[in-house]
Amino acid sequence: MEDRRNLILAILLTGLVLFGWPYVINYFYPQPEPTVEQIAAQKADKTGASTGNSSDISTLSANAAPKKILTVAQALKTNARVKIETPKLSGSINLEGAKIDDILLLAHRTELADDSPKVRLFAPIGTKDAYYASFGWVGKGAQLPDTKTVWTPSAPILSPKSPITLDWTNPQGQKFEILFSIDDNYMINVTQKFTNSSGQIATQNAADISEDATNDENIALTASQNTATQDVEIAPFGLLNRATAPEDQGFWNVHVGPMGVFNDVADYDWGYDDVEEATGGVDFASKGGWLGFTDKYWLGALIPDQSAAIKAKFTAPDGNYQTIMVRETQDQVAAGASISHNSRLFAGAKEVVILDKYTDEYGVPKFDLAIDWGWFRVIEKFFFLILNTFFGWFDNFGFAIIGLTIVVRGLMFPIAQKQFKSMAVMRTLQPKMKKIQDKFKDDKQKQQQEIMKLYKDEKANPLAGCLPMLIQIPIFFALYKLLLLSIEMRHQPFILWIKDLSVPDPLTPINLFGLIPFTPPPFIAIGILPILLGVSMWAMLRLNPQPTDEIQKQIFGLMPWFLMFIMAPFAAGLQLYWVVSNLLTIAQQKWLYSRYPEIKAQMAKEAAEKAAEKAAKKAAES
Repeated sequence: MEDRRNLILAILLTGLVLFGWPYVINYFYPQPEPTVEQIAAQKADKTGASTGNSSDISTLSANAAPKKILTVAQALKTNARVKIETPKLSGSINLEGAKIDDILLLAHRTELADDSPKVRLFAPIGTKDAYYASFGWVGKGAQLPDTKTVWTPSAPILSPKSPITLDWTNPQGQKFEILFSIDDNYMINVTQKFTNSSGQIATQNAADISEDATNDENIALTASQNTATQDVEIAPFGLLNRATAPEDQGFWNVHVGPMGVFNDVADYDWGYDDVEEATGGVDFASKGGWLGFTDKYWLGALIPDQSAAIKAKFTAPDGNYQTIMVRETQDQVAAGASISHNSRLFAGAKEVVILDKYTDEYGVPKFDLAIDWGWFRVIEKFFFLILNTFFGWFDNFGFAIIGLTIVVRGLMFPIAQKQFKSMAVMRTLQPKMKKIQDKFKDDKQKQQQEIMKLYKDEKANPLAGCLPMLIQIPIFFALYKLLLLSIEMRHQPFILWIKDLSVPDPLTPINLFGLIPFTPPPFIAIGILPILLGVSMWAMLRLNPQPTDEIQKQIFGLMPWFLMFIMAPFAAGLQLYWVVSNLLTIAQQKWLYSRYPEIKAQMAKEAAEKAAEKAAKKAAES
């Protein structure tokens, strides 16, 4: 029993460290606010990536953008555009540079209010949070399109039923085309086609030369023909360029920043600061896979043809952040020949069902790992399936969480029964164990041997009570990560004052439930749900056998109130789960105590003996 209490204490203290450490660090070592000069320097000179004539991925650096920070509305008026219209996205493609730099997520708002703006994922160059995707070519032997190239569209609108083609022909007559098609969700299919039609142009030019042309003119034409008809080495690339890191940099156990799946392995090792510090960027080689920028809820990702070998890179040129992919080998395109390659761009919300769909239908490897599930991915996805099913039934995420809690407690019930049965046996053995301890108090080895023999004879397992605690550790952390990362819970209401389960409980007695006009710091803004969590945990611990050690007893007595403060800044959905779980555990304990009355009888006997010892000690002292 002592071992079990020590294990529980270790688990609770570990939880305190894991959940409380970031707040302690932030309290004692707060990060300094940036100066006005730093902010101005950060916002100035944000850039766009170059897509000019190049043969190497490392040369895809940046071109200076306007120093004046523009609003999105101002930036959208600077160039001709093709509109994007889908059920979940709206925006446009900038015809200068063929940049997808204007994406709004129609199903998601920045704030809870119905009139708050839609979430903007991509924004044009020159705006404060510029973020865009572009596709181009690297190679030699041809003049390649760049960020200033103005493309010609085949239609004014890109929609699920209306793909478009952008085309541009260079002065040598070589034609570049980008075909965009889009689905009803967040995936844009991209086909990049190059036609080396320069030989035909050269032949036509030769036919147009008059018979009385001078020798010098013929020499110049021959040189032009030789240049125009040569083979071209070329390979397509895709690029994501981001001017600033997002304000929400995630938690200590949630990756936000550059990431990818290379050779079927997810790489979460690189944050924005790491990429800045890496001289020349971070290079990868992979067959297929994908890469991009993952936020807590949003994702921009480049997805190559899964049969293609690619070179990839995370880099931070001139204060920007970029992810780049380019085919590993360049194609030799003879005069008159053409070549095309397919890739994809994901720009949207990290909705679990949609990410899984793209893995199943398009073969995007491990696309669900854009969500940083952590160690307990299998459990989390199983819980998500249950949550999503309940949400479909109840149309309320709070009731879905309650339903999930009931399922979890139901699955744990057989183990809890076994735990209580073990406790009952161990309680009945307490008098016999005390006799052994008294009889062999001077021979610890013999004492342990006799106690182990007693366990074997009575078929008791002193560690059986630890099993539920060990099982609940991955369950709790799985739920914590699921409710923390699930965009499906973002801005979802429960009942009464809980309008958003993805943020902390807003109703706190610290400001008299909003009557006093001030917002308390998150660490002390104890909401109703955290208070209920503390009270329910206190009641639950009161039903358990009390520790005999006074220090442990004091720690267990304070633990519910420590957890109340620690859990206050967490999502209300997680707080709701814990409160309901505590209430179900209390009901379960009461029922099991009725099934095993010997536990309560032994607890009462021990309490009476302890009270008698305390009274006798007090009498002796007086």
